[in-house]
Amino acid sequence: MSEPLLLDTHAWVWFTVGQLKNFERRTWTAIERACQRGECLVSIISIWEVGMLAAKGRLVFKSSTDEWTKQALDVPGMSLVPLAREAAIESSNLPGPFHGDPADRLLVATARHLRARLVTADENVLNYAGRKHVNVLPC
Repeated sequence: MSEPLLLDTHAWVWFTVGQLKNFERRTWTAIERACQRGECLVSIISIWEVGMLAAKGRLVFKSSTDEWTKQALDVPGMSLVPLAREAAIESSNLPGPFHGDPADRLLVATARHLRARLVTADENVLNYAGRKHVNVLPC
């Protein structure tokens, strides 16, 4: 049985703009395969994060942020997932120690709730995954 992939915000942006150099070959291939299966997921939290990064000038798009996110979600097999009530609650009570970044907490809780593998390069999340609290696929 296949496992859905939830892309961390940076992984989603990198994949969308084709920055292969930021991924291990096996990770890029896993994302492409998840898209082919219709199991490549983006959290609504990533939409918020992209908006915040664009507002701060840390992400710059040729089109509006709204248009960019629409196009980025238009990749075949890519789905936007809402923030589930259960994940929102769990994000405030994750097992073991975890840092306070709300977006990271919500992404980890969403991956756990969906039983998805979180694709990330975030060292805090990777360290947390090392304690077996979330399943990750390193970028």
